[in-house]
Amino acid sequence: MRTGIFLFGGVEMDDAGAGLPAPTDRRYDNAAVWHATERILDMGVLADDLGFDSFWLTEHHFQYEGYEIIPNGLLTGAILAERTEHIRIGMAFNIVPQWHPLKLAEDFATLHNISGGRGILGVGRGTVPREAETLGTKIGSFDNPDAKAADDLNRAMFDEAMQVIHLAMNNESFSFHGDVFDFPPAGIPDRGGFVEELSLVPRPLYPYETWQAITSPPTLDQVATSGWGGVFWNNHHSFTRARWEHFAETYASVHGEDLPQGEKRTLVLCTCVGDTREEAIASVRPGHDEFWKFLGPYGWSKGYMGDDGKPSPPGLIPTLEDSMDRQRTWAVGTAEDVAETIGMYKDELGLENLIIFPAMPGDSYDKVDDQLHRLAEDVMPKVS
Repeated sequence: MRTGIFLFGGVEMDDAGAGLPAPTDRRYDNAAVWHATERILDMGVLADDLGFDSFWLTEHHFQYEGYEIIPNGLLTGAILAERTEHIRIGMAFNIVPQWHPLKLAEDFATLHNISGGRGILGVGRGTVPREAETLGTKIGSFDNPDAKAADDLNRAMFDEAMQVIHLAMNNESFSFHGDVFDFPPAGIPDRGGFVEELSLVPRPLYPYETWQAITSPPTLDQVATSGWGGVFWNNHHSFTRARWEHFAETYASVHGEDLPQGEKRTLVLCTCVGDTREEAIASVRPGHDEFWKFLGPYGWSKGYMGDDGKPSPPGLIPTLEDSMDRQRTWAVGTAEDVAETIGMYKDELGLENLIIFPAMPGDSYDKVDDQLHRLAEDVMPKVS
């Protein structure tokens, strides 16, 4: 089983948890942001030293609240590639509609080549209107009343951008003329003629994988149809199993072949390991509650099961006990407890790709260091 580490990458906080302060009342200075950036790179080096398969960063912008302070994971990943030997480097996720697709393709190819083929193309459609609308797109969310129109625009931009990115990286030359993007535009003069095709420089020298976050039924079908890998996170365990199986069925019907067990699907699991279950619960509770205080307004609870057995409405702020015991999206306890939850998913899903989320908003990087050691040395050897 390939096991990776995923960090939001934020500043250390001494007031994380439910209640005040409100997220938007925090403001961290540039020195705190850069200190966290250096510590995130330290964690990537440690993950490589401990033998994890992959290390995942996330793209966000304008996060003065201190939650996610890496705006360009490809650039940060290239730095990490120079400091590591084996670990694969991915983005969870590049927010494609916020990029010029050809710039994203160039930057990914640069990371992939300089790392010797260790880049992973992780793509998503976004979460935060503050970022999306500032950077040229829109996104639906709980606090965005124009969610349907925003989502339609975002999806159209994403779909065409991904066509452009793969055309550009997989071919010596290409052209694309869609409803959103037009490459090259007509009538560009060039040395006595006109530009008819473009060539991406550089292109990937090595095979690469494309993985997309799956957060809705249309995306579930689209990712399987495209033949990419799907990333499942923050879903009630029965929802995960149903969507996992639906992905395989859709893939087989489109591509004419069955997926091998667990292939092209990965699970993200939040974890905290302690000497006792009680210690781990006390340690992770502030970060869990801060996680939901931050992300609840963006509709992240829709993967949780409500009391009626259906997806929860947007805006839910769950308890840690609900996340652990009912939803089973958080594995918290001793090394044996966490290994048991991972083993449950391995048995239910045929899990072959796992990404562990071991650092909650506000956690110190000394704590993250400790968690990575516990996962590598105490948990994973117990996963049968």
